[in-house]
Amino acid sequence: MQTRSHFHRMLADLKVRPTQILAIAAIVVLASVAVSTQSPRFFRDDPIAREPDPEDASGAQPSDVGLTYDLSYNLFVTTERIPSNKRARNVNTIDEVPDSSWFTNRLGVVPMSVDDVVRGPNTGPPPATGKWTIIREKSSGFAPGFTASDANGGTWFISFDPPSNPKGATGAVVIATKLFWALGYNQVETFLTTIDLRQVEIDPKATVRRPNGERTPFTKSDLDAVLERAARNSDGTYEATAARLLTGKILGPFRYDGTRPDDPNDIVPHEARRELRALRVFGAWTNLTDLKAGNTLDTLVTENGRSVVKHYLQDVGSTFGMGANGPHDWDEGWEYFYEGGPTRKRLFTFGFGLSPWQTVPYGDYESVGRFEGDRFDPTTWKPHTPTTAYVDMRPDDAFWAARRVMAFSDDLIRAAVKTGRLTEKGAEEYFADALIKRRNAIGRAYLTALNPVVDPQLSASGVLTFGNAALQYGIAEAPESYKAAWSTFDNATGATSPIGMSEGRDLMLQAPSDLPGVAGSFVRVDLSTVSAAHPAWAQPVVMHFRRGGDGWKLVGLERQPDGPSLAPKAPTSGETR
Repeated sequence: MQTRSHFHRMLADLKVRPTQILAIAAIVVLASVAVSTQSPRFFRDDPIAREPDPEDASGAQPSDVGLTYDLSYNLFVTTERIPSNKRARNVNTIDEVPDSSWFTNRLGVVPMSVDDVVRGPNTGPPPATGKWTIIREKSSGFAPGFTASDANGGTWFISFDPPSNPKGATGAVVIATKLFWALGYNQVETFLTTIDLRQVEIDPKATVRRPNGERTPFTKSDLDAVLERAARNSDGTYEATAARLLTGKILGPFRYDGTRPDDPNDIVPHEARRELRALRVFGAWTNLTDLKAGNTLDTLVTENGRSVVKHYLQDVGSTFGMGANGPHDWDEGWEYFYEGGPTRKRLFTFGFGLSPWQTVPYGDYESVGRFEGDRFDPTTWKPHTPTTAYVDMRPDDAFWAARRVMAFSDDLIRAAVKTGRLTEKGAEEYFADALIKRRNAIGRAYLTALNPVVDPQLSASGVLTFGNAALQYGIAEAPESYKAAWSTFDNATGATSPIGMSEGRDLMLQAPSDLPGVAGSFVRVDLSTVSAAHPAWAQPVVMHFRRGGDGWKLVGLERQPDGPSLAPKAPTSGETR
């Protein structure tokens, strides 16, 4: 992260443009070889809490990522990608993701109440009651709906439930929006509402794009066609979600790899952003199978007098057990859109060679669809197609993500599910129970895969305290011991000098007596966890502390070094659960 924060500062100072970035990067690499002994490892502002956006991005222009190209590339090219096994490039020096135009640390980092999660991204008022005026068709997605203005003139994107699953799609969208907002992603303000056709009119200027690309007036027949695909209440009204129009200039979707060439602040390849890699974990938890560029959105907004590109997970509706037009297919979450091995197996055995998803006992709830927690395995979960960020997720990325999933208490999960207003008897409890089971499976899979030491602190008197994430959530037994190797650290040269060892069974270790006491001094601590049940815990978590006037501050933490040995393998087309 340190070179990355330097890079941002350099961009701000030199006002470089995107075309200069590669040349400057080459200079930085060459210079680091020549003067590495003179370049400090840590700076006074480490660890940074906010990823800077030093450049004005007003030149960013709308663009699109074709659906067919995106899906084809991910399905036939990305599936063959060899994981980079490189550390995420947007983490700070203590292995955390700073706040940014992509992500804001919330649950698991700052205290959040049930009310916070229930409110989610909704900071403004819900749609005004009364008249709705249709102004055009729905701009994206496959759910039945339209774009309309409410009685106060606000613009909303209206989506309905399919006739087969009342409250299913609308409930899933609202619940998912709360969860992904609490996880840290930018989300669209979304409300449940009721549409009464007696209060709906069509703006005379409203248009709809036809299949041939031509725009023609939006008619009563167009409205009827939408409502034919929508679930209708017994009183003639329709349950719907209303998503508020985002502020700023709409720029279109972002890709899960590369960078946006017209955004001078977008210098970290998207596949190297931890929050995008982590969607492999968050997507598994919520069964967000539709990971594609078309469900994302960039907007150009003004912050502190400067134009900045803000990045949204715009559509998290194809989650849990529901899609836009009905329940998920039986194999969603289990196989990619196309997998040659399982398909051939079923073909050559005349259907008798069953795949795991063919024997899953889903709950019988129309408003939930095909969603369960008993057979869920996060390590083999699959979206429709993999993204580059999905393939490049490493164990340290998964560990980071799992801690945030585990931060959802049972009460928070049940409160989020309640916002979906699933009135079907037993559905709400089943839904929440499935999320809780999936949460626990994620913790067992990822919080035990690496040394689970977390939240280290070093007191002024030399007492090192820390946590163990696997113990915190009761998914592992206490280890035999913890071992710490202590060294002084030269921040200018990177040189270390051993000063002693300490060992104990508790989450507290005493440092050697000769720790440096001068302000500005650094110490390095390599903390290993000894557990016969979990040999991987022997890999030390490497920490660096800087001495200040009032004690020691954590300025560095590395859980997993770069290298090929620990890289997770994306499920292949032939793997099953």
